[in-house]
Amino acid sequence: MRRYLIADDNRDFADNLAEILREEGDVEVVVAADGHDAVEQLRRGSFDALLTDMKMPRMGGARLVHEARALDPSLPAIVTTAYSKDVDLELALAHGILAVLPKPVPIPRLLEILSRARRGGFVVVVEEDGPLRENLAEALAARGFTAVSAGSLLELDRIGNVRPFTAIVDLRIAGCADGEALLDLVERFPSIEPIVVSAFDEAIQAARGRTVIERPFDSAALLDCVESLYARSR
Repeated sequence: MRRYLIADDNRDFADNLAEILREEGDVEVVVAADGHDAVEQLRRGSFDALLTDMKMPRMGGARLVHEARALDPSLPAIVTTAYSKDVDLELALAHGILAVLPKPVPIPRLLEILSRARRGGFVVVVEEDGPLRENLAEALAARGFTAVSAGSLLELDRIGNVRPFTAIVDLRIAGCADGEALLDLVERFPSIEPIVVSAFDEAIQAARGRTVIERPFDSAALLDCVESLYARSR
């Protein structure tokens, strides 16, 4: 049985959504009125995914995701918002978000995301090419993995309380020596099994002994490598 936690102060919406999810089969859904109530539920048991609104009284979605990471670092989180430029969204993204959905929630899309959500499926993506970084995050999310992205060593320092099982790391990042971001990640997460990517032979030499994929890379092959590492981590 899969267990989902919904945090939303619109009780009618939350109850209706819970009923839709229960109709999908062997599913248990717990509804919380706000972030405080959701934290109490997280203290009582484990869930396969958290769905939270961003704007709620007492504790909003961004703070809830932060608290959830401390209580259950493996929990996939999905946030919903009616505001296209939510200032709190950046805080939530730093702690790893599987998906951001608009309100009203597109139900078929939500059901698809929940069916693929993976506990402990966190991947750090260190890539200074913004469009490529976003494409990788979307491709990972399509397979149920939660990407936490950084475009520089400074942004890497802002990553929240997550426990990634792997990282996709560009060995050559502007503003630091080749492989410095990789060393930073390995020091921070000693158990991580990173995948390093580079188009430069001299940079690849610095990653000797690691899983290396040369650029330009086949995205499907890269994702298959992530799948293999995830299976190994379970």
